[in-house]
Amino acid sequence: MSHRFRIGRAAGALILAAFAAGALAAGPPVTVAEAKTAPIVELVHVNGTVTSPQSAVLSPSVAGLIETMDVDAGDRVDAGDVIVALDRELEQLALQRAQAEAAQAAATLGDARRRLGEAEKIGPTRAIAESAIKSLRAEVARAEAGVRAADAAVAQQRAVVRRHTVRAPFAGVVSRRIAEVGEWVNPGDGLVELVATDRLRFDFRVPQSHYAQLDRATPVDVRVDAVAGTAIPGRVQAIVPVKDPGARTFLLRVVADAADTAAVTPGMSAQGTLRIDAQRSGVVVPRDALLRYQDGRTTVWIVDDTGGEATVRERRIGIGVEYNGLIEVRSGLDAGAAVVTRGNEVLRDGQAVTVR
Repeated sequence: MSHRFRIGRAAGALILAAFAAGALAAGPPVTVAEAKTAPIVELVHVNGTVTSPQSAVLSPSVAGLIETMDVDAGDRVDAGDVIVALDRELEQLALQRAQAEAAQAAATLGDARRRLGEAEKIGPTRAIAESAIKSLRAEVARAEAGVRAADAAVAQQRAVVRRHTVRAPFAGVVSRRIAEVGEWVNPGDGLVELVATDRLRFDFRVPQSHYAQLDRATPVDVRVDAVAGTAIPGRVQAIVPVKDPGARTFLLRVVADAADTAAVTPGMSAQGTLRIDAQRSGVVVPRDALLRYQDGRTTVWIVDDTGGEATVRERRIGIGVEYNGLIEVRSGLDAGAAVVTRGNEVLRDGQAVTVR
C-alpha cells in the first residue's frame, strides 16, 4: 500500500501567502507536507528459510551392480536424465530368451490354427470326427494362451531391464552423492539426493496472534541474507494452522517469481515483512517530518500562517506504527496540519520560514 502526499489547502495557502507577501527572503526555506488520514498498515517482521518444492533420495527398484554414475554433488540435471546405470547384461540375455520363447509360442499358435482350419474344411467329406476337431480347437486356445503368457514375460523382462537405469524424476541439482561405481545396491538403497531449484518457497513461522489477519492477498516483501539487493515481492501460497503448540506459531508459505529468485538456493535464511491491514484509520505524516530526541521525545514542526507570514512551532507527538515511509501519529496532531519534512533540523519556535 503506498500513499502519495499532496500539499493540501492549508499548505497551498501558505505558499501563496508567502509569494504574495514577498516572504521568499523571510526565513530559511522548508518543504512541507500535509498530515492526512489514511488506513493504517502494521508491518510484521518474520524469519524463515528457503525451501524446495521437491527433494528426493533416488534409489533403484531392482538389485544390481552400479556400472556408471555420471553425476556428482552440484551437478544440475533435467527431468529424464540418466543418473545411475546398473549392470544389466544378465537381464538383457533373459530378455532375449523371453523374446525367443514368445516367437516359439507364436509359431505353435500358427501351426495349430492351420491344422484346425484344414480339419474344419475337409471334415464333413472325409468323415473327420467332431471330437478331433474340438481337440484341435482346444489346442488353438492353449496356443493363444501360450502366446499371451510369452508376450507378458517379454514385457516384464523389458521392464526389469529399464529399471536398471535410474533417471531424474524432476529437474534439479544433485545435493549429495551417496553410492559409488562398483557398489552392489538393493532396492531402496540411496544413490543420490536430488533437490529441485525451481519454484522455490519461503517458509516463515508467524506468531499465532496474526493468524486471523492474514489471507492470500496479504502483501509480503522477502529479503534473503545471502543475496544483497532490494526486497522481493512475494505471494502467499498457503497458511498452515499451528503445528508447534510450544512455539505458538503457524507456517506461512510464500512464493515469488522465478526471475526474482534466480540467485536463491534452498536452505538460505530469509526475512519477510508482512503488511497487515490494521482495520483502522489514523493520522499519518512522512517519516522525514519526525525529530527524535535522546530523552524519548518525538516532535514535528508545524507551519503556521495566522500572523500573516509563515512561522513554525514545534509540537510533541505520540507515534504508532511505521510503514511505506509513513508514521502513524496517535496524539498531538490533527489531519490537515502542514508539517515540515525538509529543513527542520535547525528551526526555532516562532521562526519565519520560506515555504517551498
